[in-house]
This record gives sequence, structure tokens and C-alpha cells, in this order.
Amino acid sequence: MKFLVIDHVSHTYFTRQSAVTALEDVSLAIEEGEFVSFLGPSGCGKTTLLSIIAALIKPTEGTILLEGNKIDSMNPSVGYMLQQDYLFPWKTIEENIFLGLKIIGIDTNEAKQKALNLLSEIGLKGVEKHYPHQLSGGMRQRAALVRTLAVNPKILLLDEPFSALDYQTKLKLEELVWKTLKDYNKTALLVTHDIGEAIVMSDRIFLFDARPGRIVHTFIIPEELRSLSPFAARQHPRFSELFQSIWKELDQLEKNR
Repeated sequence: MKFLVIDHVSHTYFTRQSAVTALEDVSLAIEEGEFVSFLGPSGCGKTTLLSIIAALIKPTEGTILLEGNKIDSMNPSVGYMLQQDYLFPWKTIEENIFLGLKIIGIDTNEAKQKALNLLSEIGLKGVEKHYPHQLSGGMRQRAALVRTLAVNPKILLLDEPFSALDYQTKLKLEELVWKTLKDYNKTALLVTHDIGEAIVMSDRIFLFDARPGRIVHTFIIPEELRSLSPFAARQHPRFSELFQSIWKELDQLEKNR
């Protein structure tokens, strides 16, 4: 049984004046512990698909199954990390990372200690009593990652979580997130516009066409890249070769719009 199954999912946004189909007949299956990326032109429905998996919106057609069970309501097994950190500015970092635990009623001393241990593991030891404005953008995103992982989700949805950061911080966070998810054997889906980021983070890349969004190509990342950390993978000769191949397909999709 596949860990996550997206089965013939389509979605149309309706207004009084129009109907816009964001996704059309998207089907794919993801293994436990796999890291996949969704790549494609703007408006191809990547974020819509993440929102459907998170049960923030219901698809017009199709089904999402997690470990064989249909996802039709918000579920703590699905963690969602966005481009902005959305930390509450009036709460300390400690209070922010405990928030999910409190909401789902598992804010035990043991669970809180595990969250604090993770905060320390990703280099934020000593900031527990700080407020978000006292941290850099990269530090806030790390805190947001801890908040997401604290409730021990089975799958993590990442919606361009590094795009608002400077390039050096972005590379460091790619490395950190990749290692953390590998260490905890988490399944992850990344939405990104960055071809290089998709290559170095992923096991597979699903390339979407736009309007309506549908999968047009699946790239399987070579083992010699998957076995390397993101920074090391960028230095490998196969990286440039794969980057060019994906870029050409994306460029053609843009020209065909």
C-alpha cells in the first residue's frame, strides 16, 4: 500500500462570473520517507494541490488517501509550512512551538521537552524566551519548522518555505531541512519555483503544466545526487545536466501558454 495516494484530483474555482480549473485529473503515489517536489509555471495549481492534501479546500473531483484512509478534514498527521513563518509576535518562541501541541491536546511535559530538544538540534538553543522580532528571518523559519514537527506529523507540506530568504540563508536552511527530515524519516512535498532547490532536495520532481494544472513529466533524481546533501549535490556534474533538462521543459511550457 502506497503511503500517500492522490487519485484523479481535479479542482475548479467558481465565481459568479467565471469558472477556472486549477487542477485536472492529477494522480500520483508517494512512498513513506520520500521527498518529492512540485515544479511548474505560476498558476499551475501546485499550492492548490497542497491545500487539498491539507484538507484546507475540498477537490471538485478525486480523493486523497493517507495510509489508505481518506483525508477529508484537517488532520494533525499533515503538517504545513508556508513561505511566511506566521509566528505570533506576542508569544515567545517557546510558546509558538508549543501551540500545535496545545491545540490538539498533547501538550504534555514529555512532548514539550521533545520540541525544545528539536529547537536545540537545529541551532536555536537559548532563544526559547525570545520573541519573533528578536530573530532573523532564517531563525524564524527554523522555529516554524520546529512548530510543525512538534506534533509529529506523518507528512510535511512545504510551500516555498525558503523563497523570502537571502540566498546564503536559503542554502543553509535547505541543508538543515533536508537533514532533519532524513533523520526523522519524514515524508515531504515541496512546492517551489526553484529548479535547483527541487533537484537537491528531492527523490522525484513532478513537473506541472498550467491552466489547467496537470502532471506532464516526472523526473527521478539520480542516486548519486540523492545520496548527497543539498550543498554537495549542487557541485556534482549531474546537477547541471539535470538542471538544463528541466529548464528546457519549463521554458517550452511557458512558450506554449
